[in-house]
Amino acid sequence: MEDRIFKIINTADKLRQRARYKDSLMLLKKSLSLSKKYGDLNGMLDSTIAMADIYRMLGDFDRAVKNYEDALEICEALGDELTAADSMTGIGLSLKGMGMWREAIKFINSAKKVYDAKKDKKGAAFSLWAEAGIWRVAGDIKKAIQKAHGSKELFSSLNFKSGIAYAVCALGGAHRIAGKFKESMDYYKQANEMFHGLRDKFGAAYSHCGIGNAYRMNGNLQDALKHFKKASNLYEKIGDIVSYSYTIWSLANVYKMKNDFVNARLYIKKASNNFKKTKDPRGIIYCDLTLGEIDFMGGRKRYSEKRFISALSMAESHDFKLEKCHSQMLLMEVKGQKGGIKSAKAENCYKKLGVHLNFTGIPFNMP
Repeated sequence: MEDRIFKIINTADKLRQRARYKDSLMLLKKSLSLSKKYGDLNGMLDSTIAMADIYRMLGDFDRAVKNYEDALEICEALGDELTAADSMTGIGLSLKGMGMWREAIKFINSAKKVYDAKKDKKGAAFSLWAEAGIWRVAGDIKKAIQKAHGSKELFSSLNFKSGIAYAVCALGGAHRIAGKFKESMDYYKQANEMFHGLRDKFGAAYSHCGIGNAYRMNGNLQDALKHFKKASNLYEKIGDIVSYSYTIWSLANVYKMKNDFVNARLYIKKASNNFKKTKDPRGIIYCDLTLGEIDFMGGRKRYSEKRFISALSMAESHDFKLEKCHSQMLLMEVKGQKGGIKSAKAENCYKKLGVHLNFTGIPFNMP
């Protein structure tokens, strides 16, 4: 029976690698049921952690955390410290998706201690990649870049191509937030080539979205649209609601910059509904900010102000430093504060985070 369970899990893993998440989940549920029936703890662990990974990819963070916690219990029974560290990393990434970045960092740090103690370089590199993403959410962009570089170096020392590509993508994202758009484009294009070589659909979508954002920040809206559409089509096929939603938020911002408010509102509404489903406060903030800008540009100043106040309140309650800056700058613009004061405050707010952005008013091309 162990052989049969192993074969089912192996097939599920192959489907997962091809981004066929729903088909993979069906098989994993079957392998988990069989493992429980025959008391196969290893089968239970492999099935549970693989299911958790898929739920996380699909944006079902509550279910992902529950599965990772179940996996931790099985790890304890088996004395498997490394898989316990993998589960802790998974919990950290799921909490990041729900905006709980302080709690997320604790889990990642606990996992990294295990990887270091066990001299597991791949695990350590993965935890650094995860940490880079969490610091980006927190708004500490310098630290995000530093951790992403550390992850890339470790993956490179192992010649683990997939890991290198994801670390390069993390560098692309962090450099865009920092206002370094040329470097961001270079990183994302490099990652895109690597992902196509690896036939990694998720990675290809991830890098297409990044390239689209780099074009958007450079004012090349036509090429931005092309890459966002490639990314959103891939994400839709995969079923990754989280990444898809950030991509269509970016699409909405292209249309906002083109003064096409009909399409901008259409995409923002889709993104906002998805972020509410996945309980992603950052996503909700970004939708509020963009809708606030559209309201302001359409002469609905009172509605605009309400949205910016709501975004600022949420950013403060989650301690999202970058989104707090965005909200404050937009609110100052709506309230009609003088250009010089506003520019100085904007520059100071962003500079503290290692971000070089030139806030010139609405519409604001948010990175």
